[in-house]
Amino acid sequence: MALTADLQASLTPEDALDMLKEGNKRFVKNLNSNKDLLTQVNETCDGQWPFAVILSCIDSRTSAELIFDQGLGDIFSVRIAGNFINQDILGSMEYGCAVAGSKLIVVLGHTKCGALKGALDRDTLESLGMDNLNHLIQHFDVSLDRVYIKGEKKSSENENLLERLNHQNIYKSIEDIRRKSSVLRTMEKDKKIKIVGANYNVTSGVVEWL
Repeated sequence: MALTADLQASLTPEDALDMLKEGNKRFVKNLNSNKDLLTQVNETCDGQWPFAVILSCIDSRTSAELIFDQGLGDIFSVRIAGNFINQDILGSMEYGCAVAGSKLIVVLGHTKCGALKGALDRDTLESLGMDNLNHLIQHFDVSLDRVYIKGEKKSSENENLLERLNHQNIYKSIEDIRRKSSVLRTMEKDKKIKIVGANYNVTSGVVEWL
């Protein structure tokens, strides 16, 4: 059954978070709930009432609907390589929460992120001449500066650095949401929404909540 306006309105941010946690547990145990997707198409044709906005990477292994065992109309899924924040993504989040009534924002990073690997292997990537991709990886410079230890190998082969960068990038995105959106910052302060970070393990399927 798809979410209704009344059901969405009755949820708290904590309820929304619990729904995602339980969904990931089902996913990991291969106990996904039965969904009649065609029925959900009919139930959502006149409107949608998602309970969460999830920002994740474009990585083909990180579909939020699958990872959290959700159906049509349950979540807003925002995706960009490296799950970073820009003005358009913030606008999407503001729409999801302030207009459409979602109760939760999740910044979902993941292990072995290719976008972050690109940031660590910048010299190689820049030599390929892909100007737009080179622009994209610059978004991770601040996070990399925060976690890089002088003298260590700055390469995607340094798995420890890659995962430290992954976590810091999640925290940086949350920081940017709160700093750059007065609407979302106020909604969180008033406890109308919750903003959280999480990390998906592409090996185990488990979501770690930060």
